[in-house]
Amino acid sequence: MRKVFLFGWVSAWICPVLAWADSQWIVEAGRWDRVATLVQVDLGNVTDAGLELVPENGESVPVQREPDGTGWFILRNLPRGTQRAYSLRSGATAAASLKATRSGDAVRVESRGHEVLTYRTVPTDFPPGRPDLTPEFRRGAYIHPVRTPSGVPVTDDYPSNHRHHHGIWFAWSQAVFEGRKTDTWNMGERKGTVEFVGLDSVWSGAVTAGFRSRHRQVDLTAGVPRPMLQEAWNVRVLNLGGPGDVDGHVFDVDVTDACAGDSSVRLPLYRYGGIGVRGNWAWNGTNRMHFLNSEGVTNRANGDRAETVGRWAYLGGPVDGRWGGVAVLGHPANVHAPQPQRIHPTEPFLSMAPQQAGEVEIAPGKPLRLRYRFVALDGPPEARVLDRLWQDYAEPPVVRRAKKAE
Repeated sequence: MRKVFLFGWVSAWICPVLAWADSQWIVEAGRWDRVATLVQVDLGNVTDAGLELVPENGESVPVQREPDGTGWFILRNLPRGTQRAYSLRSGATAAASLKATRSGDAVRVESRGHEVLTYRTVPTDFPPGRPDLTPEFRRGAYIHPVRTPSGVPVTDDYPSNHRHHHGIWFAWSQAVFEGRKTDTWNMGERKGTVEFVGLDSVWSGAVTAGFRSRHRQVDLTAGVPRPMLQEAWNVRVLNLGGPGDVDGHVFDVDVTDACAGDSSVRLPLYRYGGIGVRGNWAWNGTNRMHFLNSEGVTNRANGDRAETVGRWAYLGGPVDGRWGGVAVLGHPANVHAPQPQRIHPTEPFLSMAPQQAGEVEIAPGKPLRLRYRFVALDGPPEARVLDRLWQDYAEPPVVRRAKKAE
């Protein structure tokens, strides 16, 4: 069997990247125990359908190549302060336990036959019997539903008390474009909107499944629609294992906003905007939703402005007799990280809101990239598990080239 080996570089705050060379490479756990940790591999021009990493001792692990040429593998277990050597070789193609399928106006991602999430492309149909929903509220380009491994839905869509909330979505509630104040979040005000533009790729595999898509944020205050931001989404569902590893559905949402033309977009100080999460309607009300963040904050009853700062935040509770919830982990490279969190005091709503910490500007040639990892969990949250997942996301294992023998 033909062997090929790894060559690479490590970049702070992002997954380690390996490239090809005639040498071995060492994966170092660093400060944390590694259990089911995602590692990125740059496969260069290698297009082999089946690839696997072979350690000095132990079982080989599959490596998956995504459409853009990057590869991924799961580091199953590596104690803190230790290291492991790997080589890469051609092997049998691993079964695709994760499957992403486009059907009509949606992309559905499944794990072992169970729905993880569905991404809506074009504007969705309104729920029946809702005369309060007028045309300006229709939108696509968002994720709903999100489900836990047991099938508990943890998101909501078009809720009656906030008709512009949609599962997991992205928009800016306060923006200044060409000197005008616009708003792509509160669609009922008819100042702005978000449009689906296209789907670039959809993939399935043993390690990841997901899609890349494009949106457009449009200003409606000029008399004619004016595109102000071109938006790219990269959504990746991860196969981190099951009970004993991570008993939850884990996926990344990576959003990049770039100027659509020569005009900047200024995002003034404000209490919410950016990534939004709307929880299940069953949690609507003052005492029906459980909240927890990385700083141990559980109180969300702070008048109209329940705000805090943290590395991650969780919202959840019972749904038809079963407990489910969703956690959002913020990447430390995000602007104003750790980002402030807007938690609605009576509704199941959360926004990781960089504008709370200060003004943000998106200038021509200087796009804004924001990254988040989501975990849809059965049962109440465990802070130690979410802390470990955040540590893997924020500070992945270090990969270095092995020194050749003299």
